[in-house]
Amino acid sequence: MTRLDYDLLIIGGGLVGASLACALDGLSLRIGVVEAAPLNVSAHPSYDDRTLALAQGTRRIFQTLGLWEPLAATATPIRQIHVSERGSPGFAHLDCREEGVEALGYVAEARRVGAALLAKLPTLQNVELLCPARLQTVDVQPEAACVTVHHGDKRALTLRTRLLVAADGAQSLVRQQLGITALRWEYDQQAVIANVTPALPHRNVAYERFTSDGPIALLPMSEERCAVVCTVNDADAPGVMALDDAAFLVLLQKRFGDRLGPFQRAGQRQAYPLFLLKSREHARQRVAVIGNAAHTLHPLAGQGFNLGIRDVAALAEVVADAHPANQDIGDLKVLNRYADWRRWDQRQTIAFTDALHRLFMNPLPPVRIARNLGLQAFDRVEPLKRLFARQSMGLDGRVSKLARGLALSE
Repeated sequence: MTRLDYDLLIIGGGLVGASLACALDGLSLRIGVVEAAPLNVSAHPSYDDRTLALAQGTRRIFQTLGLWEPLAATATPIRQIHVSERGSPGFAHLDCREEGVEALGYVAEARRVGAALLAKLPTLQNVELLCPARLQTVDVQPEAACVTVHHGDKRALTLRTRLLVAADGAQSLVRQQLGITALRWEYDQQAVIANVTPALPHRNVAYERFTSDGPIALLPMSEERCAVVCTVNDADAPGVMALDDAAFLVLLQKRFGDRLGPFQRAGQRQAYPLFLLKSREHARQRVAVIGNAAHTLHPLAGQGFNLGIRDVAALAEVVADAHPANQDIGDLKVLNRYADWRRWDQRQTIAFTDALHRLFMNPLPPVRIARNLGLQAFDRVEPLKRLFARQSMGLDGRVSKLARGLALSE
């Protein structure tokens, strides 16, 4: 019989990979986490200055895992969402009171989410952190997945695991090594992000505003700041990044309008290329693919990270059900339960985000008129608004135990 170093080995210790390790705590599994970057908030690329829109379902998962308490004091609730198009009278509006929840979601800094995870990881039982360690090769055998890693200054280590989890991002080396193909579509755009302070209070409203130049989103933050995600074409991105703060605020004002009054101050800017990525496989014998390794979305509607956390909750629940029943957690029959569970949510979220982007980037007058009428109709059809709100909160379809506040052993 093949000697196993781990029952489950996670490649990637970013926000999603670390969340999976936390979700599996207490299941009597030998777990390893391989991460190339140093696991500290100042050095890890996942724990940067970006803000994350945490859906209500994600907040519930984090609360069940004991991760929400350190975030609660600084996370800003989103109580309303306002969607509009520049130059058109139509708009759509969602309100947490209509959904019977305290917030539709929350805005948290990625750095603080990372800090909460890093504080939790050392307390987990039977979890070994191999960091910094860089993956070299992957070989899937009938009884185990075998990986070779360079761990710090040590020689290469060969590790065997019953289940290998690819949580190593959009450029997943696991996916590449195993020949798991992925569909990738370049949007030829970049997201320019920053924090800004408007003259008027945001009142916990998140704004998604579509323009002919691309969408702009404002998310409420602490101290009456707003996190801005401004989409620009690749050709325009260098010029936007080179603007001084005053000129950048003028650009934002032109895109967003005066709903929050004049923008008074801007923080540091960063830019990220935008693309759509879909892995063609989310499970095969001994391997599961989660998070950005499985799907990378346009930031429109802020669903990317939340989709990854729902992957975490589903995979953890499948493993938690199989392990006590003496089922092989790396067997394809078991992993197909994860893939089948996640297929509908992933497809629906990806299709919605991509279609919304394409619809609002279409400049044809008939399309513009139709989408304006569509926004007005959407705002008046309560069942449709309710369905959209439940989906955006991550509470539509099959909801995981963790999102329902239940321990995996229940």
